[in-house]
Amino acid sequence: MRLTKFTDLALRAVMRLAVAGQDTSPTTREVAESMEVPYAHMAKVVTRLQHLGVVEARRGRGGGLTLTELGRRSSVGWLTRTLEGDDEVVACEGDPPCPLRTACRLRGALREAQEAFYRTLDPLTVADLIESPTGPVLVSLSGRRPGD
Repeated sequence: MRLTKFTDLALRAVMRLAVAGQDTSPTTREVAESMEVPYAHMAKVVTRLQHLGVVEARRGRGGGLTLTELGRRSSVGWLTRTLEGDDEVVACEGDPPCPLRTACRLRGALREAQEAFYRTLDPLTVADLIESPTGPVLVSLSGRRPGD
């Protein structure tokens, strides 16, 4: 299974925000720059994460992004499922529809494999993702030194 670029960016953004200190709230631009992605893409990701209640964004002086408690303890499986949507792995009902769609065993097997993929991610939380060695690398990308 392959994740969309959007989901990939969202997971990287929450990991980046998870290592931000309580007194640090990076902006969307700073997160985009540290992840080396276009600002416009990251802005869309941040908006979606806000709607999910995973990220809080404050405007103006002293503003920035913070990961909410929900975001910190969210299951990576839940977050990935939510961002990816409930689409089938294959498009059996496409245009034209697959001639095997009424008697195909592949569709069910692929759906089961997709769910197994998500179940593997279910026990992981965002907090788990930033344990060493990932956390220190994320901190270095943010321009902060550990202990700052």
